[in-house]
Amino acid sequence: MKKLLALSALAAMLASGTALADTSGKKIAFSNNYAGNSWRQAMLDSYGIVTKKAVADKIVGAADIFTTADKEVPTQAAQVQNLILQGYDAIVINAASPDALNGAIKQACDAGIVVVSFDGTVTEPCAYRVVVDFKDMGKQEVEQMAKFQPKGGNLLEIRGLAGTSIDDAIHAGILEGVAAHPEFKIVGSVTGDWDQTTAQKAVATILPSLPDVVGIVDQGGDGYGAAQAFAAAGKPRPTIIMGNRQDELKWWKEQKDKDGYKTWSASIAPGVSSLAFWVAQQVLDGRKDIPHDLLVPYLAFTQDDFEAALPKIKEGGVATHEYTQEDALAAIKANIK
Repeated sequence: MKKLLALSALAAMLASGTALADTSGKKIAFSNNYAGNSWRQAMLDSYGIVTKKAVADKIVGAADIFTTADKEVPTQAAQVQNLILQGYDAIVINAASPDALNGAIKQACDAGIVVVSFDGTVTEPCAYRVVVDFKDMGKQEVEQMAKFQPKGGNLLEIRGLAGTSIDDAIHAGILEGVAAHPEFKIVGSVTGDWDQTTAQKAVATILPSLPDVVGIVDQGGDGYGAAQAFAAAGKPRPTIIMGNRQDELKWWKEQKDKDGYKTWSASIAPGVSSLAFWVAQQVLDGRKDIPHDLLVPYLAFTQDDFEAALPKIKEGGVATHEYTQEDALAAIKANIK
């Protein structure tokens, strides 16, 4: 009878997705292809805060971070292959390309390694993806712009890191938004790498060739740089969509205090790296009900709430959130259909 009860309990746990394994000796690696802007630095900080505690609490044995020396796909592919050889049980990855790394990702899966991609996700089916609806975010930029510039006009687009899934998705959403609002026209596009300095130089270079611009749609990390470029060129200040960076929101507040300047801000929280870590830990822990695609919301600020968030963001940083294991369990539950 006791044996039957035990088997029934085991079956119930498996059916509910309850974890059964011990992950205290498991090693998780973080493969990152780029660290050259404030968002990526905040991403690494959040990951470190959460994983150091997880190691100290003996939830996992290791959670090491590896960042490539350049942004090139072959470099990150070689890095993933090295992590396979080093015997990691799981790899969390912010990928340089949605598909060019699939070969290395498949090698990891074939070696029994759990792969969880986030932010820059991969299309290899064996991998897990913690995703934000970046396309919707791009579309919402134009929807919000229509509120601030109801007559429409010319837009400048600042794109992110070329070749990444994020850049492609936000760009597609912006194009969809413009198609729904033909009063707007994109008259120029530059690459900003989600970095203020890069964006400022790129905008300064293209500005002399542009007609008057009423607004800037972008990807975050570039709003303040764009504002500086317009000011330096003596051009009228456009409506600039922001990306939750401290310097962007600080500039927004200065402009609002001066003359009521209005805009909108949105980005993926850098701490999503910590959510990807917990998803990897839960897969290693034996959960069988985790979808390979987990959709999580992006973080947005409006004219009414950005000032309250500003003091909580460290200087030079980004609005973020470190995820707990409980947050991960809630996200998994929310994505189970």
